[in-house]
Amino acid sequence: MKFDVLTLFPEMFEPLKQSIIGKAIEKGIIELNLINIRDFSKDKHKKVDDTPYGGGAGMVMMPEVVYDAYCSIKEKENAKVIYLSPQGKKLNQAKVVELSKRQHLILLCGHYEGIDQRVLDEIVDEEISVGDYVLTGGELPAMIVIDSVSRYVKGVLKEESIQEESFNNGLLEYPQYTRPEVFHHQKVPDVLLSGHHENIQKWRQEKSLEITKQKRPDLLK
Repeated sequence: MKFDVLTLFPEMFEPLKQSIIGKAIEKGIIELNLINIRDFSKDKHKKVDDTPYGGGAGMVMMPEVVYDAYCSIKEKENAKVIYLSPQGKKLNQAKVVELSKRQHLILLCGHYEGIDQRVLDEIVDEEISVGDYVLTGGELPAMIVIDSVSRYVKGVLKEESIQEESFNNGLLEYPQYTRPEVFHHQKVPDVLLSGHHENIQKWRQEKSLEITKQKRPDLLK
C-alpha cells in the first residue's frame, strides 16, 4: 500500500520508520512518500501562506503551492485524497478497515488557519478528523491514519492479532497476561493456565463484555 503525504514538515514522520510500521516499510509492504509542500513555493523565501481575505487572526496556506505539490505525484489516478481536518468525519475502526482496502492514499496536512478552500474543493475526496480537538497541524493525524490503516494491510501483522483486538467485534479486548505467573501477589487467572481452549474462549468473551460495559457502555448500544 502506498501513502503519499503532502506536508510542510516531513521530518515529523520519522517515528513511523520504527517498530512494526518501520519493518513493513523496509519489506516494501508499505510505501511512504513524503512531499514537502514548501519545495513548490515560487517565493525566494519559500513562503507558503498569506493573510486571510476578510481579515482575522493567523495565516492561510496558499492554493497554488498546495496544488503544485499535489500535481508532483506522478501516479494518482486511483488514489483517494484525504485532508486531515477537525471538520472531517471522525476516524473509527470501520473507516480504518475501509481505507485499508485502498491501494493508494494521499494525505494532505494543513497548518496555520488552514488551506485555501478553492484547492480543497478541487483535489480533496474526503476530510477526516481524529477527534473533537484542534492540533497545530495535520501531521500527527496523518501518522495516526497511516499507523492504524497499515495494521490491516496483509503482511504487516499476523491475521489473528487483528481479529481479536478492541473494536474489531464491537467490544473492547479482554485482559492479557504473561510471565511471571505471580506478580506482586496477583496470580494469572486459573482458566488461562488450564489449557482448555473452549473455557479460555468463553472467559475472554465474558471479560470483553464486562470491560466494555465498564469502560465504554456506549459501544453496547
